[in-house]
Amino acid sequence: MQFIRDIYAGKPPSGRPIISLEFFPPKTGEGERSLLEKQIPALLAARPDFCSVTYGAGGSTRDKTLMLVDQIQRNHGLTALAHLTCVNHTREEVGALLEKIHALNCKNILALRGDPPGGGEFKPTAGGFEYSSQLVRFIREKGDFSIGVAGFPEGHIACAAGKQADWEHLQAKVAAGADYVLTQLFFDNADFFEFRDYVTGKLGVRVPIVPGVIAIVSATQITKFTQLCGAKIPPALRQKLDAIGANDEAALQFGIEYATEQCDALLRAGVPGLHFYTLNKAYSTLEVLTNLGLAAPEERGSH
Repeated sequence: MQFIRDIYAGKPPSGRPIISLEFFPPKTGEGERSLLEKQIPALLAARPDFCSVTYGAGGSTRDKTLMLVDQIQRNHGLTALAHLTCVNHTREEVGALLEKIHALNCKNILALRGDPPGGGEFKPTAGGFEYSSQLVRFIREKGDFSIGVAGFPEGHIACAAGKQADWEHLQAKVAAGADYVLTQLFFDNADFFEFRDYVTGKLGVRVPIVPGVIAIVSATQITKFTQLCGAKIPPALRQKLDAIGANDEAALQFGIEYATEQCDALLRAGVPGLHFYTLNKAYSTLEVLTNLGLAAPEERGSH
């Protein structure tokens, strides 16, 4: 398996962007089988460069996360990135986890502060980490991993000091040893461009900054998602979603069109890659990649 820093470093100056996919550990055996036996194989036809597997609030899916990372790498040959958070972990526990991750031949970690289980205010664990930059530094000192971090084009929902203060935290994470940045989802590219220009221009961040994109599948679902993560729905998009209402098939097709246009503009602006929040489904992401000329039409799946 490759280091993700090498995947980005090996990207040709003018050519195919780096494509990455995010999955979450399913709650049921049926969901797990669908992900491993149907959705991921369908997405592999589009030749993604790597995937990431999320880590539930407070580390609630820790064992499943590592199991999926292992199975994806061994059974599908796709480089996988394990999420790791500060929540509910001491330094000793994180050290033991890093040994386990290394033993699975996983070379890549997304270092996050993370969310406490059940929501609420984040509180550092005694003997643990208060900031993700501390986690990044700890991982960097413990072994040869490629470390990614999260970026927030609209600022982190919990950062009361505002988005520019949050962006300076990103600079600290990169200074601590992060190799690249994957952003939170957003729907207005202007937010991403402002974020990118600030952290590269004013703060001097020089690692790849990769936009995170989601194709809307339901007006109700995306409203809940954005409320949880603090991303905004622009007025024109909100108006369209309100008009679609409970028609999920219409929302699905509109989501593909909107994400295609968003990704096309991002690629024309020179982003190094696209990170897709797949919701553990192949169809919409494959449709977007096909529309962009990054996957063949015959690779489209059913939904």
